[in-house]
Amino acid sequence: MGFMQTFNKLFGYNREDEQRRLAELRALTAEEKAERFADLIDKDDFEPSKMALFFGQFWDTFKKPPRQRKYVQKLDLNILIYSLLSFFIKTLDNSNISNAFVSGMKEDLSLYGQERNLFTTFFNVGYIVGLVPSQFVLNRVRPSIWIPTCELVWSGLVMIMAAAQGPNLLYAMRFLLGVLESCAYPGFALVLGSWYRPDELAKRMTMYDSAWSIAYMFSGYIQAGVYTSMNGLAGLAGWRWLFIIDGLIGVPIGLLGYYSVADFPINSRVRWLSQAEKDFSVVRMEEIGRRAPKKLTVKRFFNILKSWRPYAFVVPWALFSICDTTNYWNLWLKDLGIYSVQQINLIPTGGYALGLVAGYTYANFSDRVGTRWPFIMIAVLFTFIGNLLLAIWNIPFGLKFFAFLCPMIGYPLWSLMLTWSAEVFQDDSELRGLLPAMGSTISYAIQAWLPLLIFPTPEAPVYKIGYKLTTALTVVEGSSIMFFLYMSRREQKQRGMVINKFGLAVMAEDLEGLELSPASGTASIEEKNRTEIGAVEKQQ
Repeated sequence: MGFMQTFNKLFGYNREDEQRRLAELRALTAEEKAERFADLIDKDDFEPSKMALFFGQFWDTFKKPPRQRKYVQKLDLNILIYSLLSFFIKTLDNSNISNAFVSGMKEDLSLYGQERNLFTTFFNVGYIVGLVPSQFVLNRVRPSIWIPTCELVWSGLVMIMAAAQGPNLLYAMRFLLGVLESCAYPGFALVLGSWYRPDELAKRMTMYDSAWSIAYMFSGYIQAGVYTSMNGLAGLAGWRWLFIIDGLIGVPIGLLGYYSVADFPINSRVRWLSQAEKDFSVVRMEEIGRRAPKKLTVKRFFNILKSWRPYAFVVPWALFSICDTTNYWNLWLKDLGIYSVQQINLIPTGGYALGLVAGYTYANFSDRVGTRWPFIMIAVLFTFIGNLLLAIWNIPFGLKFFAFLCPMIGYPLWSLMLTWSAEVFQDDSELRGLLPAMGSTISYAIQAWLPLLIFPTPEAPVYKIGYKLTTALTVVEGSSIMFFLYMSRREQKQRGMVINKFGLAVMAEDLEGLELSPASGTASIEEKNRTEIGAVEKQQ
């Protein structure tokens, strides 16, 4: 056995076996599927109880039939929970640099220049360096191997930051942390989009994205607790203990990833799914038109760059990142001179809690109505209002507080954009993984230098240019989202696509032979074709 065969067996994929397995599953008749997946397909006569219907308005598994509920709960308890933990610890480790800065690190290390912005810059540069290459790695190395390994190395580097005696070590560690984190967000977005259906995806994607808010909330509480109880313990300042504790938390989470991350339905080898459940997962995604991963080559990558697809996604994604002003809230609080270190760390947690509520609300209604873009525009509107108020600046104290809260309410844009793109581009798995990587590359590339110009630390908390520019860019962001909507509908019309029973655009020939069972309670193929083609004609 050659090196590549051994490598693929241990860490990668066997594309030939995947294609054979996919062809076999596609060739199954409805009766054969019903027999193979008898333990996974529920009967048509299931009627959820009133209580299940009530709680189902908040989380979809409550109103699902028993077997389907058990299957989706397995996905939630492993893939979703681990993705939340992973993103939580990475965001916690990433946010602690800001908390440490206002909790004594600035004074201890004499960071009175642009060091705070440079910490972000070095992280952003590392993130940019790793983003697109990480997607090529994930196309050859399983997420269940690559992401947990990066998590463990990341945790070690976070603890090393506690030894900093000046900014140079922090610059180096922040760069490496950026490289290591670059695989996680787009990687998990791709994995989640490969296992969940349209009525399930937005809530899970938002839950994943909301780990950011939870981490920032916990970061404030942890820093406040560490500063109060551990400052000076063993001769170490409280901000140094923050790095040590955050790094230690990440180690067991990284180890858990080797068990929980399921890769993709077509090539998953996790132990918590039976072979029948793995096959069922493939058919389940094929039924909605979501394609399995293929090998990503340089030629395919450049063909993607020649289409409209990446640019229509990247522009609103990057602009929202640029227009996010949440990182400057604690600088304003500190400048007021009326709050303690603990209060400065704790007050912003209320905004992150508000972001959690907003994110869940957007996602729940989006899944229920089957539409994404109106809720994305609501998120943009709140971001615009917040930036506009901060651009005016000389406003009442309470209104300024509200202005800093507004970007938190708008934060769910990212998760909804990921959900929307996973559905619009469900015919190209590799593109779905590349989009957040490319969008983040552009946004981080701009963030590596733009804050130094428009949000210079010496000017804090009042900036001559910053909030005015982000207000204008928010308008451009809203326009770019409408452009994405226009181009996606235009492509569907040009390709003669139809809308399937899940509300997703597919080619008409892809509708055939997709029933999981002859008694699934859905219309016949002929009835579906008539209904769906009629729906497209009505929409157009």
